Amino acid sequence: MKTLLRLVIIGIAISIVACKTDKKQEQVHKDKHEHKGENDAKSGATKIVNKIHYKKEKHLKNVRQLTFGGDNAEAYWSFDDKKIVFQASNHWDLKCDQIFVYDLANPLKDDKTIPQMVSTGKGRTTCSYFMPGDSTIVYSSTHLANVNCPPVPKKEDHGGKYIWPVYESFDIFIADTKGNQLKQLTNTPGYDAEPTVSPKGDLIVFTSMRSGDLELYTMKIDGTDVKQVTTDLGYDGGAFFSPDGTKLIFRSSRPKTEKEVKEYKELLAQGLVMPTNMELYVCNVDGTDLKKITDLGSANWAPFFHPSGKKILFSTNHHKKKHDGFNLFMINIDGTELEQITYDGVFDAFPMFSYDGKKLVFASNRNNNGTHDTNLFIADWVE
Repeated sequence: MKTLLRLVIIGIAISIVACKTDKKQEQVHKDKHEHKGENDAKSGATKIVNKIHYKKEKHLKNVRQLTFGGDNAEAYWSFDDKKIVFQASNHWDLKCDQIFVYDLANPLKDDKTIPQMVSTGKGRTTCSYFMPGDSTIVYSSTHLANVNCPPVPKKEDHGGKYIWPVYESFDIFIADTKGNQLKQLTNTPGYDAEPTVSPKGDLIVFTSMRSGDLELYTMKIDGTDVKQVTTDLGYDGGAFFSPDGTKLIFRSSRPKTEKEVKEYKELLAQGLVMPTNMELYVCNVDGTDLKKITDLGSANWAPFFHPSGKKILFSTNHHKKKHDGFNLFMINIDGTELEQITYDGVFDAFPMFSYDGKKLVFASNRNNNGTHDTNLFIADWVE
């Protein structure tokens, strides 16, 4: 929504943004190593494996690719399930992420066709979501502070660690699906981003630095009645509502030791976080009944409620020995019955169920001919 999240980064540990979280995420977007497929056991050579569906992915069928090149992430459904809104970069002459609306009735045939841009084309954006009525979207952008893309922190400046920026210039805006900018919802100092909308159409949840820490807040659709949801030290982000609009699922870092707290605060003072160790939490929309539902270590993020409201689909690298890849897993909200859902060798993330519960949209590095491209896919969900 990244959480941003701009997308995560393969070869390191993650971002999203959920907004993204901040795809992202992330994405966390990417600083991924080259992925050329699978090793040929006999020759030692590497062959490209292009698949859009793996046999083990029993919950998915009729998988369809939506984009064909660049970095595409954090795709979220319209309320009528006829469109998606997403962020894209590294193609279409984009200098950094911008927001687009994709009409599923008119699929892209290749990467030469550009869908409708709804952001300004200036600054960096993340974490877009449809508003009730499907004629407007909410998203985060830095364009008011600077029309240029903000600088990306370099790992070498931070001991080789993956560092994710939380730009203080991010604010939350509303635009219509033709790209007309309608309203600015936040105007407080510091990071305001990662908005998502309740299925009930009454609230927006987002991440903000207005308290001095990265906490979750809710506000009404018009930006009024802002209420703080979380209070514990650590980054809380990439939040989504449950299908009935009563609960939130989100990713969080929770520094505990003196060393962890010191590092977290020092990075945050520079507008940075290190999202390589995050777990998932669920709570009521007012912050009560907070529960930790994963304890897997590594990076667990991009969570989304199953249509039943009793399970969570999310992205994780906990199962990789070198934490160098992400797949989708599903878990009950009480932390039981962990199940792997996707099996791409590099990256699967940003899942969202359609409002009718029949389809899933997600981002993946599958079928990219050995490049760094991350594309969007839709599949029928098999229960």
